[in-house]
Amino acid sequence: MKFRIYSQPIRFIKWCLISSIILLQFTGCTSSSFRSDFNEEGEFLVYRRQSLIGEESYSITSDQESIIVQSLQGENERGRITGVQAELRLDKNLVPSFYVNRRIANGDTTNILRVEVNSDSISVWEKRFEVVATARPSSFFPLHSNIPAAMEMMLYHYYFRNGESSVPTFPRGEVTITKTGQDEVVINGEKELLDRYVVEGINWGGRTVWLDQSKNLVALVKANTQIRELIKKGYEEALPTFIAGNVIEQMNALSKYTRDLKKEQGSITALIGGDLVDGLSDETKLDMTMLIENGRIKAIGKSSDVEVPEGATVIDVAGKTLIPGLWDMHAHSNQVQWAPAYLAGGITTIRDNGNEIEFATAFRDAIAKEGAIGPDILLAGMTDGAGIRGNGIIRATTPEEARQVVAMYYEKGYNQIKIYTSVEPEVVSVLSEEAHKLGITTTGHVPNAVGNAVEAVERGMNQLSHSGLFLTVLFPEKTTLELGRNFLNERALTKNQIERATEFFLKYETVLDPTIALNVIRNVPRGTPIEVVEPDAGRIAYELWEGKRFRSGVSPRRAELAENGNKRTMKVIGDFYRAGVPIVAGTDNVVPVYSLYLEIETYHKLGGLTPLEAIKTATIIPAKAMGLDMDTGTLEIGKEADIAILNKNPLENIENLRTVSAVVTNGNYYESDPLWVAADFKPRNN
Repeated sequence: MKFRIYSQPIRFIKWCLISSIILLQFTGCTSSSFRSDFNEEGEFLVYRRQSLIGEESYSITSDQESIIVQSLQGENERGRITGVQAELRLDKNLVPSFYVNRRIANGDTTNILRVEVNSDSISVWEKRFEVVATARPSSFFPLHSNIPAAMEMMLYHYYFRNGESSVPTFPRGEVTITKTGQDEVVINGEKELLDRYVVEGINWGGRTVWLDQSKNLVALVKANTQIRELIKKGYEEALPTFIAGNVIEQMNALSKYTRDLKKEQGSITALIGGDLVDGLSDETKLDMTMLIENGRIKAIGKSSDVEVPEGATVIDVAGKTLIPGLWDMHAHSNQVQWAPAYLAGGITTIRDNGNEIEFATAFRDAIAKEGAIGPDILLAGMTDGAGIRGNGIIRATTPEEARQVVAMYYEKGYNQIKIYTSVEPEVVSVLSEEAHKLGITTTGHVPNAVGNAVEAVERGMNQLSHSGLFLTVLFPEKTTLELGRNFLNERALTKNQIERATEFFLKYETVLDPTIALNVIRNVPRGTPIEVVEPDAGRIAYELWEGKRFRSGVSPRRAELAENGNKRTMKVIGDFYRAGVPIVAGTDNVVPVYSLYLEIETYHKLGGLTPLEAIKTATIIPAKAMGLDMDTGTLEIGKEADIAILNKNPLENIENLRTVSAVVTNGNYYESDPLWVAADFKPRNN
């Protein structure tokens, strides 16, 4: 079948950005003083999940001494028009002397990175943080995870000209480039051979890059928790080749993780002497032994009572606490680095809530069918409606398209259909009806045209994401757009409203996925380090700092409103939980892995859930919501051995969830620190 592809007209994006930057030119960065005896102009098309969302225009000019690269990138990402203006200066040997990159949005600019090179030092300004000066090394290149394609192209020319094995980068890290193969593409009927590389040190993990025979950048596929494709204009018909090549490289990386980290283990493993929180009761059972055979729990009992078979792999867990493996019910696992990272954090099952089909199915199948390292992956297929605010390339705009989409996802083994914000009401009904016929469920956002959580559920949606959308159930006479962003702050709530909403969700057995940690982190007061609310943020891979750790924050007033809104939100969600409405913990990425802890902690601290109740939102409740509670979600004889092993008991302090030291899943035992290191995070237990 063919799916409609919707994209924002590029000229309109450029017009918006040019209007925004007329009065925001870089001081001292104009190229008018340079004699232009060399000129090159070009464009890269920008895709998000294979949907065209923007374009980067660049120019390269030179004189006898310098090369100037200027770039303007404009995007319309689900209706949010933003841009990036950048300039790079190099000498004739491609040695950088100056770089500046600014994000343009809503008529204002935010510095992403500015690097000034002097004879013996380098000065770096990053976002709104203070300048950092350091000694100038013999080789270097200014770099950040969202570097424009034109500047990245110059990085490759610099790399190959200097013959380096790696290039130190500023403000942190280094880049390594490995050639992995060649791909033949057909452009305008002509065959062309492109060299394929894996480049590490720009985004978290590696990006897949294609260069022509002159080492010019042709295409790249990157993630950093969100898949994007950048393709030189004229090569867009080769997009399927680039998608397939990236999947190959990602699966190669996963295979290496598996070879390095997965050890041979006997058919029977004995975990001896640990304390047990089974996920059923708030009793901690002391000095227990658990036998695991072929990946399932065979016996649980007091260590003095359980006989360990001869030949079993014996692991001493005395002094540690065993709990059910955790679930992330709002994942976007767009790269294989999630595999060791999730397991390191004790997360043994995820629901991927929207991803590229080619990568998502390959990632899932490598773990489920080929024994690769990683959590079990359940897939929800992203589906949106028409228009520039749509998400991805899978669109259902008519009932017939809805039927085709559901059939396609079902054939590929998806567990759910994810409905996004631009789907029309009639199509929501058909998507839900068709999914239910096939025995799968629907989840997602409350679409704008549907208007309210009440109608979304009545039209067949089984599960709803994001508290700011599903709590519209409290005001059934209003639409989401009418209620606005801060509707819980602006309106009084009555006991009757909460009871009516509770009865409604119980009637339809609706599952709620609040992603409250997303709200907490997004609304950190300006100037406040993110570690104040997410203490493990400093342990993430350095390539993630730009988007995940260096957050500009919001005004004191907005932060105060958000904090009050979070308290009111969690009060309602706590009431829902205690009445029996299923609440499941999910992150929507935010700070990878650690935000799941923050989500669970917030349920306890603001929602009034006991530690056990909060833990259940990431264990047995999601297992039941996905129809897998007979196999996993608690530590019981006969169930799969999905186990997180902690240094401290989370029933005593919910923050002890952060002390995971090992994990068991799919019959394999892994210690956390080697997994953290493999994922390029800092280990905890050193």
